[in-house]
Amino acid sequence: MITFDELNTQNHQITELSNVLLYLFKDRSMCDTDTACNLFFNYMDKVKDHLNVVDHLYTVLLQDQNQELHNVANNFMSGEQEIKKIIAQYTKEWCNKKKHAVVIADHEKFLKETGEVFNMILSRIQDETEKLYPLVRKVRGDSKHAA
Repeated sequence: MITFDELNTQNHQITELSNVLLYLFKDRSMCDTDTACNLFFNYMDKVKDHLNVVDHLYTVLLQDQNQELHNVANNFMSGEQEIKKIIAQYTKEWCNKKKHAVVIADHEKFLKETGEVFNMILSRIQDETEKLYPLVRKVRGDSKHAA
């Protein structure tokens, strides 16, 4: 069972890594360092893991008879699928998973796309915090345990 505190910790870690990576990646020479690559792959793993954990929250909303809650759950689920699709395309273009490396041919394009993907993920985290978590708290009647 996961708590809201754990979800918020995950959100904080993802946000922090986003900010650090965006700062590091501005300098082209940092993009090829082992440290930046490790942080980047750690970030991607945290995002993937977080999305998988949040999956369990939708069930809470879908079990309720309220159609508005069903709509919120469905919107989050479809948004999650879109995010996963975009991340898959992004990592296919910029990552060599076998070599555990970021492969950058065009730094400006990489920065632009990285910023877009990270901002999309940060926006999702904000929506979870402001919309999804409060609804799950309300439906469950539990302000500590999310699922």
